[in-house]
Amino acid sequence: MIEHIFAMAPADGGGEGAFTGTLIMFLLIIFIFYFLIIRPQQKRQKERQQLLDAVKKGDKVVTVGGMHGEIVGIDEKTILLKVADNVKLKLDRSSVNSIIKSADG
Repeated sequence: MIEHIFAMAPADGGGEGAFTGTLIMFLLIIFIFYFLIIRPQQKRQKERQQLLDAVKKGDKVVTVGGMHGEIVGIDEKTILLKVADNVKLKLDRSSVNSIIKSADG
């Protein structure tokens, strides 16, 4: 029985080449994941943070819920959004999805 086990093992040291091939494939998969998934996600997060930092009083914005309005007040974490005459909503700053028209122009 033991002779059969030793007879099945490669005698020329071929296991090292298989390990190197496996290691190269593993590194290739990590490389692909980084450039196709992780890096683009980090870029989107950075752009989103820049958008939220650029929000200022007077900007016309759309929230993630689809509400259109004008920012009439802003705090560190919240905004005051005017959606109609005498209707103002206090929302989380992160609820801003896009700036339609900046107060500058």
